[in-house]
Amino acid sequence: MTLALPSDQEASGRTLGAEELEALREVIESGTLTSTKGKQVPGLEERFAALTGSAHAVACSSGTAAVHVAIAALDPEPGDEVVTTPITDMGALTPILFQGAVPVFADVDPRTGNVTAETIEAALSERTRAVVVTHLFGNPCEMEPITALAAARGLPVIEDCAQAYLARSAGRTVGTIGALGCFSLQQGKHVTTGEGGLVVTDDPALARRARLFVNKAWPYGEPNPDHEFLALNYRLSELQGAVARAQLDKLEGVVRRRVAMAERLTAALEGLEGIDTPWVAPGNEHTYWKYCLRVDPARVPGGPQALAAELRLGGIASAPRYIQKPAFQCAVFSNQRTFGESRWPFTLARPEAVDYSPERYPGTFRALDRVLVLPWNERYTEEHVDHLAGSIRRALAKVVGP
Repeated sequence: MTLALPSDQEASGRTLGAEELEALREVIESGTLTSTKGKQVPGLEERFAALTGSAHAVACSSGTAAVHVAIAALDPEPGDEVVTTPITDMGALTPILFQGAVPVFADVDPRTGNVTAETIEAALSERTRAVVVTHLFGNPCEMEPITALAAARGLPVIEDCAQAYLARSAGRTVGTIGALGCFSLQQGKHVTTGEGGLVVTDDPALARRARLFVNKAWPYGEPNPDHEFLALNYRLSELQGAVARAQLDKLEGVVRRRVAMAERLTAALEGLEGIDTPWVAPGNEHTYWKYCLRVDPARVPGGPQALAAELRLGGIASAPRYIQKPAFQCAVFSNQRTFGESRWPFTLARPEAVDYSPERYPGTFRALDRVLVLPWNERYTEEHVDHLAGSIRRALAKVVGP
């Protein structure tokens, strides 16, 4: 039987509805669409700060902008190093380069695709200025040892929580554990306005600098304002702010639904030969932006690609590898394609910082070689999950054979 699964790329997999339409109507009727004069974006910031337990939240135009804002808030010197992950969206990496810093890649735990304290420590140098951790797929990094390491070295930690709304590490909500937390409002995230982002922090100085960076470094409402430093216009519009506020009211229910259905799928797939369901560190809470299987090519001929091909025949689109290659193999890094022919800021880098030899990243290649990303959203019902589980079992039987 073929059953169409809800998709987060259109209405079937989203919670958009009457509440968002009413919020948009209010904004349109007000005639005020800019956040510098409106109330929706300030209201969103206040609501999100309260929801995450943060002292400050700053809205911006995308998840990429959120990472850029966080990096800019730390104000690195040209050539400073920022340790990060090679398994992430490029939007979490290019902001580092735009601020003149050099991304240095840490290897990952192949079970989760996340960096760890051990892999971060191996990537540190006397030039390290900050660490960025990505809570991949909604599965939190093990933050206690990471923050202990960072504190011992005097390094701020930025959390990329684009995929991990309300996830928790050792009882603490992600985004509130490091110095700054970054969130995305892109189409497929737990909360969506199509595009948008949020940055949270408890540090008032970082919050002020983040807000300035969103507003071309112009301190709205302060006496004697001036453009204080080089910055961009990364503002969110009132229309997006209105939709986001309505979406936030649904977030806790969205997360509960995603987690409940993921637990049902995990139970249904338990014990399958050659397949591992998501591994979550003890004490952590995964909020399932996507549901990922680890497929062992030694026991499943053709690995994730073969299983994906069989699932596709049954009408289920999945993504082997998530990203086709580690970020450091993309041209911007491998060919140092940045500003004209300058190669800047790579020209400031230590040779070791730009050594992307595969043998330095065994966990990264193992993680990508084995991961199969399944579609996931809050509109899945028990029927959808049971259909997906049955499809995986049938596809696996065909690939493995008698």
